[in-house]
Amino acid sequence: MIRRLRMKFIGICLGSLILVIALLMGLLNFLNYREMVGGMDNLLDLLAENDGRFPPPERGSGFKELPDSFDGQNMFSPETPYATRFFSATLDENGEILTVDVEMISAVDSEEAKEYAAEAWRTEKQRGFLGDYRYRRIASEDDSLIVFLDCTREMGSVKNVLLTSAGVSMAGLFLVFVLIYIFSGIVMKPVYESYEKQKRFITDAGHEIKTPLTTIGADLDVLEIEIGENEWLEDMRRQTNRLAILTNELIYLARMEEGGTKIPLIDLPLSDLVEETAQSFQALAIMENKSFRVQIQEMVVIRGEEQSLRKLVSILLDNAVKYSNENGSILLTLEKNGKTARLTVENTVQGMAAETVGHLFERFYREDASRNSGKGGYGIGLSIAEAIVKAHRGEIKASLLKESVLRITVQFPAKAESSAGPR
Repeated sequence: MIRRLRMKFIGICLGSLILVIALLMGLLNFLNYREMVGGMDNLLDLLAENDGRFPPPERGSGFKELPDSFDGQNMFSPETPYATRFFSATLDENGEILTVDVEMISAVDSEEAKEYAAEAWRTEKQRGFLGDYRYRRIASEDDSLIVFLDCTREMGSVKNVLLTSAGVSMAGLFLVFVLIYIFSGIVMKPVYESYEKQKRFITDAGHEIKTPLTTIGADLDVLEIEIGENEWLEDMRRQTNRLAILTNELIYLARMEEGGTKIPLIDLPLSDLVEETAQSFQALAIMENKSFRVQIQEMVVIRGEEQSLRKLVSILLDNAVKYSNENGSILLTLEKNGKTARLTVENTVQGMAAETVGHLFERFYREDASRNSGKGGYGIGLSIAEAIVKAHRGEIKASLLKESVLRITVQFPAKAESSAGPR
């Protein structure tokens, strides 16, 4: 449990960090991309407003003939025309290409320029990207001018920023993971030691309690011989037995949790085991006027330990018989689905709240209406069931169907064996 708690803590920390880094990295690259596109659009606007050419610059200053309100006024210098690669095409109102100008680019010839222009015309967009080229389209009364700007260098820069930020983020996440893993172990060490002491105390105290319980039982037998049967002696014997059962279950639970006892796992016919265990509850269900149905698929085999699996099935069925409503029904099913063996126990209930289901596997938990002490339980049966399932590398969960049926589902890894239908 402590190890799972530590892993959950590390997962939450890393998940939160990944979310923050992803948001920051996404924002950074989005702003970088938008700035690049904005700069290219400013150049395209300048070219489009001057018939596909840069206006003549003044030596030692920026471009002349630029309005003061022009966006990107301070971005251009006299060297911009010589560092920029672009081409343009003029089309008539029907999209027929009239002229192309590829003087300021060497990577595109006239035929390729015509293909780019035709594609941009078909998109019917005023701006956009075609490959590594950003284009701007301006329509006049008689024709349309489409200017293409080579953005290869700028796109490469954007990609480099993206890759660099991703690499730095991954390296940072790895370092943070190492630090969190190390320091979480230090932080969790007192909790782990306290939990281990608690388990040892339960085990040791349980063994210590067994001795006086055995002595009390022997003394009760002697008293019964001397004074005969007595209701007080019978009550003492009954309470002593209850205490002995509770002690044994607490010891068993402490051993099962956290791998305290390495149980030997062998291939077991789960179908036969479940059927044999279920038969012992048939008579009990009939005595309480409850319907008990069993649907078991043949030849379901898993790796497990027989006694603990029998205890698991007994706990689930005992829980179903005890806490099902009067004249209720119980359904036990076992089936193989792919590589998974699924054991399901359903029983009708009355008055169970939906929020109760999440607490059923907690130790000593009792739901007021349906899990009261009058049923004779101790509130740790399902906790033991959960420990057994986890020791077999399985999963167990509870759910409430239509507020009237409690379903407990157990899943185990199944062995590859031939199977038949339910019986």
